[in-house]
Amino acid sequence: MACASGVLAGILAAAARGEFPPADGGTTVVPQPSPRDAGVLAFTAHTVVFTDEDPAWVRSAVAAVDCDPLAATMSPRFLLAFQERTGRATDTIDLLTVADALPGPPDPALGLRELDGAGHPRVVRARGLRDEVRVWVSAGGGVLVLGRGVAGRWEAAVEVDEGARHRGLGRALALAARHLVPAGDVVWAQQAAGNARGVRAFQAAGYRPVGAEALFLAD
Repeated sequence: MACASGVLAGILAAAARGEFPPADGGTTVVPQPSPRDAGVLAFTAHTVVFTDEDPAWVRSAVAAVDCDPLAATMSPRFLLAFQERTGRATDTIDLLTVADALPGPPDPALGLRELDGAGHPRVVRARGLRDEVRVWVSAGGGVLVLGRGVAGRWEAAVEVDEGARHRGLGRALALAARHLVPAGDVVWAQQAAGNARGVRAFQAAGYRPVGAEALFLAD
């Protein structure tokens, strides 16, 4: 039997290759990959719930939601039940995207400079969500954060200063992340569904949508 981290990691690796769980309306329950990470990952007509809670409870809670069965696992009712059951908190449902690593260094025109530490709010948040966090700032007024998140996957996040927006810097930073992960690997990024700028920037940088994700974090 695969280890807990390996079960979800395998599902994510397959999704990155374009191989998804069957679109059968089902819910797969797998163990948490780490004590830190629990959540719900929705693909097309199939959901993966990663939690150390009893799978029977998950299935009964999903069945109790009075809505379209295909939407039940991402409905506010189920997410609230999950939150109350686990004592964890969640902020939002994100679009989950992925892109392949690219060869060579990032565009030197970005003027990326790696920091040993930073107090930027996005960086502080990243260190609560990820391991091996690294941070770069660009000469143009942006921040790029890379780290290992759910099931050890590489995750990227970017922030662009207000005065530097609408110039393609977000897309350039998202693209730079693809050059900074190891060759042959992939990099993941989450965007809130309402963050149209972020969604456009990452998709312009070659990130493919694979599903929706709600992460639940221990207080």
